[in-house]
Amino acid sequence: MQKIGILIETKNGEIKKTNFGVITAARGDNRELYAFLLDEIRGDQKELLPSYGVHKIVEIKSGDKPIDYNPASWSQAVIQAMVHFGIDSLLGLADLKGQNLIPRIAAGLNAALVMDCSAVDLAGHTVKKSQFSGRAIATLKTEGDYHIYGIRPNAIEAASTPCQAENVSFQAEIQEDGLTVKEIKPGDSHGVDLTEADIILSGGRGLENSDNFRILFECAEKMGAAVGASRVAVDEGWVPHTMQVGQTGKTVSPKVYMACGISGSVQHFAGMKTAAMIIVVNKDPEAAIMKHCDYFVIADLFEIIPALTTRLKTATTSEAKKKLKDSNG
Repeated sequence: MQKIGILIETKNGEIKKTNFGVITAARGDNRELYAFLLDEIRGDQKELLPSYGVHKIVEIKSGDKPIDYNPASWSQAVIQAMVHFGIDSLLGLADLKGQNLIPRIAAGLNAALVMDCSAVDLAGHTVKKSQFSGRAIATLKTEGDYHIYGIRPNAIEAASTPCQAENVSFQAEIQEDGLTVKEIKPGDSHGVDLTEADIILSGGRGLENSDNFRILFECAEKMGAAVGASRVAVDEGWVPHTMQVGQTGKTVSPKVYMACGISGSVQHFAGMKTAAMIIVVNKDPEAAIMKHCDYFVIADLFEIIPALTTRLKTATTSEAKKKLKDSNG
C-alpha cells in the first residue's frame, strides 16, 4: 500500500479549508493518507480530516508539547516522521508558509520537488503546473526515492469521502541549526487570505488612489471576499505588496475573480487565470483583460461597485429580517 503524507496548515486553531483540496488530490486506490499536524488545533477540527479520507492523524511533538514554528525545526520533524512511517510522497499547500517549509523538507531528503502544482497523479509521479506566465501547462514527472509536491491553494476542488481514522503521536528529536524565529507579526492585509479566498475583488490603475480602495473593501466585506490588486496599484503605493496578484505577486485560484479597473497585463493574468469565473468592470472595451473574462461590465467602477454593495446590504438586511420573523414564529 502506498503511503502519502499531507502537511496540514492551521490558523487560529482551525484547519485551513484549502487543505481539503490537497487531501482530495492525494486519495486513490490502495493508498493510506497520513495527515501531519504540527500546530495545536481544536478537537472538533480533527474530525474533519477523516471526512475527506485521512486514515492516520499524526500529531508531531517534541516532548509533551507541539513544536514552536520554525521552518528548520518543522522540516526536521516532518522528515523524521516520513522516514518513521515509511512515506515516500508528501503534499502540502504552496502558500507562503509552504514555500518556506516544503523546499527545506525536499532538500533534507534529497527529494524531487515541484511547487505550485494544479494537478497531481501520485501513481505515475506526474504533476501539472503553469509555465511561461500562464501561456502553457507543463506535465512534469519526478523520479527518486522521495517525491514532494506543493499544491496551489484552491486549484483542486475538495470532495468528501469519509473513512475511519486513527490518532497517532510522533515524537521528533529537534537539533538546533542556528535559525531562530523571534517573532511573527501579522501582515497588513485585510480580511480573507488571498490565496484561500473563494471570491476576490481586485483593483488596478482605475482606482486612481489608495482612498478609493475603500469601496472594494466595503463590497468585499458584504460578500465574504478578499481584496487584491494589480502591480500598478502596489507600485503606486496605494496598497501593500501582500495584496498583489500576478506573476510577481500571489497566484490565486478563486471561484470568482472580479477585476475592477485593471487592464489585464500578461503578468497579472498569469496570477489569476485559473479562476473558475472572471468578471471585469472597466470603462475601456479594448482592455486586454476583456479577452479573458467570462462576463464584463463596460462602465465606471465608481458607480458599479457601490451599487453592488448597496444591493448586498439590502439582501443581507432582508435575510436577517426573515430569519428573525421565522424564529419568532
